[in-house]
Amino acid sequence: MSSGQGKTDVILIGAGVMSATLGTLLKELVPEWEIKVFEKLGSPGEESSNEWNNAGTGHAALCELNYTPENPDGSVDISKAIGVNEQFQLSRQFWTFLVNKGIIKDPSEFIMPLPHMSMVQGEENIAFLKKRVEALTKNPLFYGMEFSDHPETLKDWIPLIMEGRTSNEPIAATKIDSGTDVNFGALTRMLFDHLQDRDVQVHYNHCVKGMKRTADGSWEVKVEDLGGKNIEYHTAKFVFIGGGGGSLPLLQKTRIQESKQIGGFPVSGLFLVCKNQDVIDKHQAKVYGKAKVGAPPMSVPHLDTRYIDHQKTLLFGPFAGFSPKFLKTGSYFDLIGSVKPNNIFTMLAAGIKNIPLTKYLIQQVLLSKEKRMEELREFIPNAASEDWDIVVAGQRVQVIKDTESGGKGTLQFGTEVVSAEDGSVAALLGASPGASTAVHVMLEVLKQCFPSQMKEWEGKIKEMIPSYGISLSNHPEFFERIHEQTAESLGLMNKQQEVSRVMES
Repeated sequence: MSSGQGKTDVILIGAGVMSATLGTLLKELVPEWEIKVFEKLGSPGEESSNEWNNAGTGHAALCELNYTPENPDGSVDISKAIGVNEQFQLSRQFWTFLVNKGIIKDPSEFIMPLPHMSMVQGEENIAFLKKRVEALTKNPLFYGMEFSDHPETLKDWIPLIMEGRTSNEPIAATKIDSGTDVNFGALTRMLFDHLQDRDVQVHYNHCVKGMKRTADGSWEVKVEDLGGKNIEYHTAKFVFIGGGGGSLPLLQKTRIQESKQIGGFPVSGLFLVCKNQDVIDKHQAKVYGKAKVGAPPMSVPHLDTRYIDHQKTLLFGPFAGFSPKFLKTGSYFDLIGSVKPNNIFTMLAAGIKNIPLTKYLIQQVLLSKEKRMEELREFIPNAASEDWDIVVAGQRVQVIKDTESGGKGTLQFGTEVVSAEDGSVAALLGASPGASTAVHVMLEVLKQCFPSQMKEWEGKIKEMIPSYGISLSNHPEFFERIHEQTAESLGLMNKQQEVSRVMES
């Protein structure tokens, strides 16, 4: 049974933070455009954007050691860290615009101030951490970052981690107070409430089954209404595929040239969640460690204070795992179904290149809870097994493609936009830093897909995001002003002072 065809300007596939951000940007830039959203699940932000399916870190490269690799000559490359931080500043500015406009009523529903820290053990790692902080603090984006290897200072910064520590191995950390904990699930729900108020048609329990070009260059999207089991057909001039791990199969259905020779490798995640409030209350930071050899960047261990539904909690992980599903709610045939004649050699090459990663993931899958507790005890020496439960986090699909630098079948770690040459369709693939840089990524989508309108939209974009087109790291006074304004509007400044007072007392 099929229903009639509906025409619209824009179709967004997936009701996650990326579609929410793009839809909100478009409603500000071209309010007259009609937008339809199709989401397989019953509510927004239930897959990758859900607060239990990601670390909730406002990724600004303040604590993530994998964004600052060591060069062969021993120097530290901070270029990626600067890029990620600049991108997060765009998100802060856009969220500030939404708060000032009344679209977001209470920013504390989704963002909280939280120190970001890096922690390492061993003389070699401490030497690297010192070089890292020296390189970063020369840049205004990282002013205020402190380093210490003094046990008494570390007891003030990370009392839970230092408590009961008997190892003689030296330990050091960096701390910066301008970090944030972000509930991307709550943010997504707020933005979709707003979009529905702006007459955006959001269809939940609707699964996109296929896409094909029409004679006039538009896209016809085949959608199944999972409630009534009806098949619907909708056409749009522009389609954005923001379905998390489900984006790659949908991109392949477009058959655009840009979708060829791209594959995906799914990585799942688990977190240990603390259920002892006394333990939770002793920690107030996001503390990132160093990834084990062979581990994917998304598996960098970290001990995170989280604020979920205004409830403070504590998570440790993630532990990587493997599932052939591309989504938590996906199919066990997702991975094999993504192998096509045009990407099979790319996928095979990736398999040969990444045997150590595959071995690592198998080892992670086979870990018992007690083995996971042993890894936690590298952070919290006296962690008790009965205080922690295991929670299954989200699926991430790492992009596999042929690159000039890496050759055939190179596994990409990051976030990537793939768009048709004519800009009529775009898809978001990949993982971290993901949601934190959603505004930057969606501006890239607009740039790639609407190049002729960007000049016309530039004034409005700068109204929403004052630093658009400007490198904040090259304009320290402008950055300081922007950072203070966003901290004030997002409620981070006063809360940061309150948090500091609580920790001192």
